Amino acid sequence: MASPPATQNLDRFRTVSEIEEVGPAESEGMTLTHGVNGLASAEQIRRRVSRKFSVDGKPRICRQQSFGRDIGHAAAETYLITRLSFKLLRYLGVGYRWITRLLALACYAMLLMPGFLQVAYLYFFSSNVRRSIVYGDQPRNRLDLYLPEHNDSPKPVVVFVTGGAWIIGYKAWGSLLGLQLAEREVIVACVDYRNFPQGTISDMVRDASQGISFICNNISAFGGDPNRIYLMGQSAGAHIAACALLEQAVQESRGETVSWSISQIKAYFGLSGGYNLFNLVDHFHNRGLYRSIFLSIMEGEESFEQFSPEVRLKDPSVRKVASLLPPVILFHGTADYSIPSDASKTFVDALRAAGVQAELILYSGKTHTDLFLQDPLRGGKDELFDQIVSVIHANEGEALARDAVAPRRKRLVPELLLKLAREVSPF
Repeated sequence: MASPPATQNLDRFRTVSEIEEVGPAESEGMTLTHGVNGLASAEQIRRRVSRKFSVDGKPRICRQQSFGRDIGHAAAETYLITRLSFKLLRYLGVGYRWITRLLALACYAMLLMPGFLQVAYLYFFSSNVRRSIVYGDQPRNRLDLYLPEHNDSPKPVVVFVTGGAWIIGYKAWGSLLGLQLAEREVIVACVDYRNFPQGTISDMVRDASQGISFICNNISAFGGDPNRIYLMGQSAGAHIAACALLEQAVQESRGETVSWSISQIKAYFGLSGGYNLFNLVDHFHNRGLYRSIFLSIMEGEESFEQFSPEVRLKDPSVRKVASLLPPVILFHGTADYSIPSDASKTFVDALRAAGVQAELILYSGKTHTDLFLQDPLRGGKDELFDQIVSVIHANEGEALARDAVAPRRKRLVPELLLKLAREVSPF
């Protein structure tokens, strides 16, 4: 049974920029360790939110962040990622596969830069993007919210956990998806989490679960419907989100006090994920994610079963909780060499065997990044995007009617650059 929203979560209901905007006395009361009672009440939180928004739900002009603060925040985040990357490289040592993949990644990013720059501009300067909302007390416990233009009724919500090989994940990687879904009247929360070596898999799953909890308990303040939340993950994020979802079901079945209910999750979307670590360790080693580093990320081979949702479902003590799980839809490209599509095939088989409503949608000839990056940057019709939206709006006649006449999305990257990027992609 879910407990009432935790006051510690509500107390952190702020962004870094909002703390800078309030006076010293108010900002002091917004932390866990300051103020008379140390915690802010839900009513205080609502008052803070109301000060930031006008009657129609749009951000007030006084809340607009300065260019300097935006750049400063971006620089701080970039520094963190760079510092962790160098720390990781020192841990890995210099290896041929890593060097070649880093060079390929640099070329890949440069080819797609025209699109990345356009998305980055909206990410930093759109009034409908709320960046770096604090959801926990650990490093990287931040999330970004992408809000629809209109706030006339409670909106469905997608909680998105980004990929990045458990090493280079970052909440902004989901910005293109967030911006595009917001255009279809869907709120998107992109959850950041500790990457390796800042954290290991149990930290990542714990962070993701806490981020989901924050959304379940607080999204109504942003115009979201807490009973229409969809969980989605891509690549490593799909694995982390699936682990968090299954662990939540186990905890609820034991009658443990939890901060969010799995019944709030209407469906789980897994994009290009891997769900059985036993089947992936050798594959990743051959791809350049060496066994030693993979074992460190996953806390040793003895933890493989605990963090392999596909394997856990075969355990009778876990299998009995499968009835609590929401419908699961997996998406995978057949030309995915980073995580072969068989990873989704075997997981959907395990889900069905456990009695879970599960579906697998395969995309012929699509790679690991085609579905998530190249296709959305290409503009026009996007089969994956349309299928996700159709599930979210399945019982909403008006929303489906709007989707049917929605304008075609513009191209962000020339076709030649997209084709070249596909050829050099390290994924």
